[in-house]
Amino acid sequence: MNTIFSYIFLGLSLSAPIGPINAAQLDKGIRGGFWPAWFVGLGAISADIIYMLLVYFGVIHLLEAPYVKAFLWLFGFFVLVYTGVESMKDAGKLTSADTRSSDVSLAKSLFSGFLMSLSNPLSILFWLGIYGSILAKAASEYPMKQLLLYSGAIVLGILIWDITMASASSIFRRFLTAGVLKAISMLSGLSLVGFGLYFGVQACRLLFFH
Repeated sequence: MNTIFSYIFLGLSLSAPIGPINAAQLDKGIRGGFWPAWFVGLGAISADIIYMLLVYFGVIHLLEAPYVKAFLWLFGFFVLVYTGVESMKDAGKLTSADTRSSDVSLAKSLFSGFLMSLSNPLSILFWLGIYGSILAKAASEYPMKQLLLYSGAIVLGILIWDITMASASSIFRRFLTAGVLKAISMLSGLSLVGFGLYFGVQACRLLFFH
């Protein structure tokens, strides 16, 4: 049982550092409440599960090719910068009525979370490095059933964090003024652009200085 909790904690640890998904969840939570924020997280988890499967089947090693990695960094750059700029533009139009509204597309939230996580090479590095080594160790010590259980525990940890973030952002919007919420939304957008620029720099380094 302690081992399962350690894998849940690993999932929480993966999700907790401030990154594009957390920034996007905060922004969606302020605009639309719990559900849009949670659907961003669900979209990200869907991409994480795809990477877990790729690691499991050994396909992810193909993504280690420099030009494939450069493409992913560039794709991440465009997705994050576009999302961040849109967020900052919308922050200027945010009113107190908007912060009480729930009119945010769940499908759009799900898709943006999926795209952000899928185009994040840091996710690939995590799943290849950490999950890959866990898989190698667990495969030699445990049967398949146990392996699936531990993988599920990692996903559960990510899910718990996503629910926590979605709840926190939806609670914040009820107590903060429209001005403060605008500022938070603007900062969320800026952080997404910042992450995007970091991805862009990494792509340039791979393409021109590798």
